[in-house]
Amino acid sequence: MAVVAVDVGGTFTDFVILKSDGTIYSIKILSTPRSPEVAVLDGLRRIREPISEVLHATTIGTNTLLGQVGLEIPKVALFTTKGFRDVIEIGRQNRPRLYDLFFDKPRPLVPRELRFEVDERVLADGTVAKQVDPRAVEEYAVKARSMGVVSVAVSYLHSYINPVNEEVTGDVLRKYFRYVSLSSKIAPEPREYERTSTTVVNAVLMPIVSEYIARFSEGLKELNIDRFYIMSSAGGLIDANEAMERPVQLIESGPAAGAVAVAEFSRLIGAENIIGFDMGGTTAKASSILKHEPEVTTEYEVGGEAHHGRLIKGSGYPVRFPFIDLAEVSSGGGTIIWRDEAGALRVGPISAGADPGPICYGRGGRESTLTDANVALGRIGEYLLGGEMRLDRDAAIKGLSRLGDPINVALEAIRLATIEMARAVRLVTVERGLDPRDFTLMAFGGAGPQFAPYIAEELGINSVIVPPEPGAFSALGLLMADERFEVRASFPRNLEDEFRRLEDELLSRLGRVDYFLRYADVRYIGQGWELTIPVGKPASMGDVEKAFNDRHYATYGFKLNKPIEVVTIRVFAVITRIKPRFKATKAEGEAKPRSFRKVFFDEWIEVPIYWREEIPTGQVIDGPAIIEEYGSTIVIPPRWKAAVGKHGEVRIMH
Repeated sequence: MAVVAVDVGGTFTDFVILKSDGTIYSIKILSTPRSPEVAVLDGLRRIREPISEVLHATTIGTNTLLGQVGLEIPKVALFTTKGFRDVIEIGRQNRPRLYDLFFDKPRPLVPRELRFEVDERVLADGTVAKQVDPRAVEEYAVKARSMGVVSVAVSYLHSYINPVNEEVTGDVLRKYFRYVSLSSKIAPEPREYERTSTTVVNAVLMPIVSEYIARFSEGLKELNIDRFYIMSSAGGLIDANEAMERPVQLIESGPAAGAVAVAEFSRLIGAENIIGFDMGGTTAKASSILKHEPEVTTEYEVGGEAHHGRLIKGSGYPVRFPFIDLAEVSSGGGTIIWRDEAGALRVGPISAGADPGPICYGRGGRESTLTDANVALGRIGEYLLGGEMRLDRDAAIKGLSRLGDPINVALEAIRLATIEMARAVRLVTVERGLDPRDFTLMAFGGAGPQFAPYIAEELGINSVIVPPEPGAFSALGLLMADERFEVRASFPRNLEDEFRRLEDELLSRLGRVDYFLRYADVRYIGQGWELTIPVGKPASMGDVEKAFNDRHYATYGFKLNKPIEVVTIRVFAVITRIKPRFKATKAEGEAKPRSFRKVFFDEWIEVPIYWREEIPTGQVIDGPAIIEEYGSTIVIPPRWKAAVGKHGEVRIMH
């Protein structure tokens, strides 16, 4: 029986199939953005092997909050402590654009008439000053239901210390509503605005995700598949029940899978410091992997604006939940090239997506894209997907000609995209106190290996790795991921005892746990924000303080001689899964070029074209050269060389 991993992208939906003998293969089909499950189920029908389970990365959470057509935000009510009705509207005083007098804050996900003030109070030390009255909650519940509410968020003051009033409220609300989200279950940590925002976002997503999972499950049943898991933003697999209960953790589901793949493959090849660079059809994402572990952050702003890969505070909805720390820019193969009113050449942020796609796809696209640029330069050949998809080079050149000389436009567009993507890499390295020159760049996605050497040159990096199956590497990350379940607690009195309590809670819930991961959000006393650090066993304040000071110095360039406090601790329960095996190519002898074609670098050069599976381990290929495979194309510029490693990776060196 096969295990199938599915990653739904903006342009292609990728499938990686793990066969019972441990070998893998991949397929790619064009996505169906309005109904993502259609492409997924269609792809599953094409797989020849009987399927035991499906692993899935989805963008439905992000798409809902970004207002994708066909995904309407459900009517949600908020039950909050008397006097705190407007917390989600007041928010923080962050302004995305400081001098923009006409900036509109994100509209609250719950309108004011659906926010209900409950006369209850828990003090900061956990003392219940006023118990909640179930009859008052019931009265509000009846009113909310009459107003068409389908999902409810509950966020009471200091419920992260003592959740009793929230739990009583939840018991009443479940008599009237199917979807109830309690802040003490979703985000039990301080800061009323962020905690309330997280709980509201969870309540918004509960009906959408639950219905999507129901439709998806029905489709799987028709194919006689009864098990599936979903990738969380923290880089672990969760089951359907966990996804429906806490869908807020699915917001960065897809990108997280790529970072997991990089971390696991770096462990296999023995490379400790890796920059993961994922460039698909719509976006490019960068992540830093230190000692085989991706960087994790505990706060994200969904539905907001980004500037050069940096999320702009105050432009979206804060979510306090573990996320793999990624920088994302709108540079993918399908990113549109255009000229502004002043005639300057621009790249992005709009993408041609899967429908109609780049001009060269021949599906009705009329806007030139980065893929069209690479096709015009000869860096991508006339066929994709092993010959299944033909590209129209003449149409690509004609489209670029509307913007100027096609070759010059293509070169300039690639240069602009390279600079933009290098910025994303700097966000996950330089701005975290890391030097990119100390890292190896691992490039994947359909377009990543075409741009990687140029991004490496921009950053002073001398080594690039292209892993096996780069075009479907994020989907492959699903097969490399373990199951992960998270719990947390705030202001622990005894660090080790609280960690053990959380671990016991997870063990009791799951039945089996292979190991635990511990993290703590730490700050100097009086400081406004925390840094997240890993914590060992047994947990000691001395070790935590040292790790925090080191992280603070690396992040901000200084540390203080001040006492620290642990604000929140969190534990991940990890259940390991069988991973796919990577073997060196079986090719023997010396690979010969399948063909030659003219490719433009600094000038037109007759370049050898190799097929990746035919290159044996250890053979060195001098640039300029092109290596083609099913899901991607590797560009080796002049003055670079490439060789295949023992795990099937292609190493490109300067």
